[in-house]
Amino acid sequence: MTTTHAAPTRTGDKAATTAAAPVRRLPSDFACKQVMAWTGLIFGLFVLVHMVGNMKAYLGPAEFDSYAVWLRHMLEPVAPPAGVLWLVRAVLLTCLVAHLTCATILFFRARARRGPFRRKGLPLRSFAARSMPVTGLVLLLFIIFHILDLTTGTRPIASAQYTPMTAARSVAYDNLVHSFDRPWVSAFYILAMLLLGLHLSHGLWLAVNDLGATGRRVRQVSVAGAGIVALAVMVGNISLPIAVLTGVVS
Repeated sequence: MTTTHAAPTRTGDKAATTAAAPVRRLPSDFACKQVMAWTGLIFGLFVLVHMVGNMKAYLGPAEFDSYAVWLRHMLEPVAPPAGVLWLVRAVLLTCLVAHLTCATILFFRARARRGPFRRKGLPLRSFAARSMPVTGLVLLLFIIFHILDLTTGTRPIASAQYTPMTAARSVAYDNLVHSFDRPWVSAFYILAMLLLGLHLSHGLWLAVNDLGATGRRVRQVSVAGAGIVALAVMVGNISLPIAVLTGVVS
């Protein structure tokens, strides 16, 4: 006697296929990495330009205060007073939210894939990559502190001598000096800049790779470029609190 087996129905095939297919998560890892790459490049450009502007403190109060006033009056009368400045702030805030959101998504997804066991004996060169969440969190706290200190003048973060800026007059130089005259503020600022250099050097290199740079020469140039930008930003910004504490800028 020959025994025949019924073929599985199409409904069963579809159910099995559906059960076996992985669940597609939105946003995808690729989309998150693209967002982080582009926003990271925007941040890199901003901190570089911001550092160059900070160097005007070495030219004296008049130059630095004039620069602060100019920032509020860019493109006038085409743009309203402080219009460009608020536009830049809006773009940076949007980039920050997008960057943090995607970083959080990728962090927890990677943690879920890794499982409960942590890898040990990783090479030193992976330290920057492994420390990105920590350096990013510290930098976020520093951004909040920096805004409260030198932008809004919120006590007790800001110094007791903080003076708000008016439409036509700036005391940004004095506010900067009074802030860095406090050793604990200078120490926190220097620490934050060291972490920024570490975060920036790896982040810029990673951004170039995530945007599709695969050639060996391009990778070498991106590593060198990321290192140069990170070092310039770090050294330039760290020099300011040291200059204030030593009396070079006063």
